[in-house]
Amino acid sequence: MRKGFLDKFVSRLDRIDAPVLSANISELAREHGLLETLFQSIDEGVLVLDGQLVALYANGAAERMVGFSLAQSRGQSLARHLREWGVEGLLGATAGAWEQVEAREVELSYPEHRFISYYARPISVGEQPALLLMLRDVTREHRAEEDALADERLAAVKTLAAGVAHEIGNPLNALNIHLQLLTRALKKEADGAARERLLGLVSVAEQEVGRLDGIIRRFLTAIRPAKPTLVRGSVREVLEATLRLLGPDLEQRHIAVQTAIPEGVPDIFLDGQQLEQVFFNLLKNAMDAVADGGRIGVTVTTDDATVDVSILDNGAGIPAELLGRIFDPYVTTKAKGNGLGLMIVRRIVQAHGGTITCASHAGQGTCFTLRFPRAERRIRALGSAAERSSR
Repeated sequence: MRKGFLDKFVSRLDRIDAPVLSANISELAREHGLLETLFQSIDEGVLVLDGQLVALYANGAAERMVGFSLAQSRGQSLARHLREWGVEGLLGATAGAWEQVEAREVELSYPEHRFISYYARPISVGEQPALLLMLRDVTREHRAEEDALADERLAAVKTLAAGVAHEIGNPLNALNIHLQLLTRALKKEADGAARERLLGLVSVAEQEVGRLDGIIRRFLTAIRPAKPTLVRGSVREVLEATLRLLGPDLEQRHIAVQTAIPEGVPDIFLDGQQLEQVFFNLLKNAMDAVADGGRIGVTVTTDDATVDVSILDNGAGIPAELLGRIFDPYVTTKAKGNGLGLMIVRRIVQAHGGTITCASHAGQGTCFTLRFPRAERRIRALGSAAERSSR
């Protein structure tokens, strides 16, 4: 729209013939429609607020990021939606302070956990001052950074584990060799009673050396899980098998398990043994978190692209200062835990092409949500524009 055209057009309304007026109004409507289509099509949010935090304009992306509906919030302040944004301070900023406050990033918990980057500019709407916010969802970038950091930590743990295993393995091998030599020598002992007693003691030592070697091997297997052999299968079957395995412990502790697993859950590509390890770890953690007589919920939901598994408990929850680091190595809330279980769980889930998130509130419990891609994504027809607008 040409600058100043609308003002000139309005000032000359009484001198414009009806056909010309109609043509100009049609042209303005067309340009307005084009601009509105452009604003509603972009992924960045556009939000205009007045001095009372009332939304004067918002495109669809801004509505989704802030968590409100412009149509339903006409004339209402968005203060409760923008409580964590620090926008009130921007409204009172002087022009000279804008270089310091124009760009910010906030972490939001509603309508879902995400990170929003925005910059602000003072504008005028008519004669009134207003605030323009340009919003961008940077959650994916944050998660990529977190994954990169997690990979670095895991690489460090792997290096440490390999070094420790090597240093322990060498003396164990030496012990095993010398015990074999000792066994050969003892077999030549003339005193039969002494020979049998000493061979028994050597046998115990060999068993203990073998047990230590097995512990090291299992640790390395856990810290460096084998690449999954993915085949098409059902999450439901793996979950039910894991619950049967833990059934006696759950029954002994009188822990109620409420399941919501629908029939006909879509298939995913999975390694049944590794996925059972994931569910076993999460369910065992939930059991450790609740008192005897507590409750655990297992829910499976699906959409067009994913199969989601949620495991929740009504335990004490995870302290806020640890919640962001629970997938890091050696971070644990258990007195006897080693802090490796959730790190291994996360690696297995990622190897399945999935994601895992955790939500927890002190005194209310914890919920882990695993999201796996469906073996076959469902394609849904959108229908005509008229059909969509009538829904």
